[in-house]
Amino acid sequence: MHSVISSSSSAAAAIPRSGHRGVDFCYVNPSPKLRFCGLRKEAFGVGLGLRRLDSTAARSRRRLVAAAAAAKASENGSAPAKGFDYDLVIIGAGVGGHGAALHAVEKGLKTAIIEGDVVGGTCVNRGCVPSKALLSVSRRLRELQNEHHLKALGLQVAAAGYDRQSVADHANDLASKIRGHLTNSMKALGVDILTGVGTILGPQKVKYGKVGFSDNIVTAKDIIIATGSVPFVPKGIEVDGKTVITSDHALKLEFVPEWIAIVGSGYIGLEFSDVYTALGSEVTFIEALDQLMPGFDPEIGKLAQRVLINPRKIDYHTGVFASKITPAKDGKPVTIELIDAKTKELKDTLEVDAALIATGRAPFTKGLGLENINVETQRGFIPVDERMRVLDKDGNLVPNIYCIGDANGKMMLAHASSAQGISVVEQVSGKDHVLNHLSIPAACFTDPEISMVGLTEPQAKEKAEKEGFEISIAKTSFKANTKALAENEPEGLAKMIYRPDTGEILGVHILGLHAADLIHEASNAIALGTRIQDLKLAVHAHPTLSEVLDELYKSAKVSANVSSPVAEPAQA
Repeated sequence: MHSVISSSSSAAAAIPRSGHRGVDFCYVNPSPKLRFCGLRKEAFGVGLGLRRLDSTAARSRRRLVAAAAAAKASENGSAPAKGFDYDLVIIGAGVGGHGAALHAVEKGLKTAIIEGDVVGGTCVNRGCVPSKALLSVSRRLRELQNEHHLKALGLQVAAAGYDRQSVADHANDLASKIRGHLTNSMKALGVDILTGVGTILGPQKVKYGKVGFSDNIVTAKDIIIATGSVPFVPKGIEVDGKTVITSDHALKLEFVPEWIAIVGSGYIGLEFSDVYTALGSEVTFIEALDQLMPGFDPEIGKLAQRVLINPRKIDYHTGVFASKITPAKDGKPVTIELIDAKTKELKDTLEVDAALIATGRAPFTKGLGLENINVETQRGFIPVDERMRVLDKDGNLVPNIYCIGDANGKMMLAHASSAQGISVVEQVSGKDHVLNHLSIPAACFTDPEISMVGLTEPQAKEKAEKEGFEISIAKTSFKANTKALAENEPEGLAKMIYRPDTGEILGVHILGLHAADLIHEASNAIALGTRIQDLKLAVHAHPTLSEVLDELYKSAKVSANVSSPVAEPAQA
């Protein structure tokens, strides 16, 4: 329950809260001149004379929202800094650029965003959004095909199947819908969407335009580069987009192979293995390192292998490179040559129906005109400092130019890009802000999900040894959670790494039902520097999955004499 109290001289009315749907309204009572948001009128003991929303009220709400949007649009039309076309120009309209643009308008900055492809970038069009649609299908299909699971719930379901094209359409339709939402939200606030490829001509000057058309030049007090990334394809791999594919192609789901090799066992590879095995494919992982899922906390990785790999039609080769991959042609299958990662000797040759290259992503920074501001990329990434300010090849700050998201390589996650963009806008608005990247959560949307924030256990041990403090580990199982048992989904583990002397959380890792949703409580605790001592006193509704975190906090052993809050949260 949340309330906002402000003075008001308005007559009693129902005012919609920005960004909320349904009947979550602010009720204004003219007598005490107080406005209460999100609270039922019964809580105040006063009769506000409000009835249920009918169609007329709903239409009124839409008019109010439209009026508010029009007002915001006019705000973005206010005069920019003297001598400039805009206060802020953003190159790239992905999730990071979109988040920065909306926050800039909120701060009163006249803002433009340049996009040479489609609004939404990788995440919305070729990444996290359509992949979640496919994973939603695979999760439901897997459950419907699990006779033992359904029988335990007393359910009987006939043989479950799927229509490939309809599944593909679901993913495509979702991407289109979210892309439309992002575009409309910027237009409603008056952000100028400039179509074309953006190139920096020099400090505070950008040109944009389409191939075959004359370029346009705009000036801005500040510039944000938010051009994102593209799939990384190692040398020796021939991608034809049909039988040897990247995640861009896989999301179209043009066919479901009987046997597919997935090169790389990180987030992308693991999620696609979930989709393909649910749809009936056999999967072979090819991993260069000695263990699968090398980016995860080792304990969580081992559990994930037991839950997500071993029971399914998945085998794997570790410690090998796919040195050469040839697409299927003339009736011949896809061929993959595997070499030892250390000796580089040929170890094996695989013949499969398809191969998915999930070896990570590479920054998209070519053609930006970085040479015009004396900037050289490092492995393709644009160098920045802790405030996302761009650095030139001599390590000096380039005035008024920032880079966020995948293009700077600090943390290649869509929400990290958005957070970096908001941080930059805070700075150009006159408020210093440094984003703590160790407080940014990550999630893998397999079934069950995996999530994490902060340091892994090996990373925490290394930090503790270097800085001279002790760490402790707290764990709890989903098998002890009532809601997980009610869902017949008891497989899972939550793990917290912390300092017993201060109560500071260093990292939290979860594998289990809705782990991606549960992680944010820990993420916010790290961001705000909240101590475990205080979290032990927090109340969680029963029975909910959130009690997994509650048990985690309560099982932690923190020094009793600690009474002051953590001075500074862990920094990246």
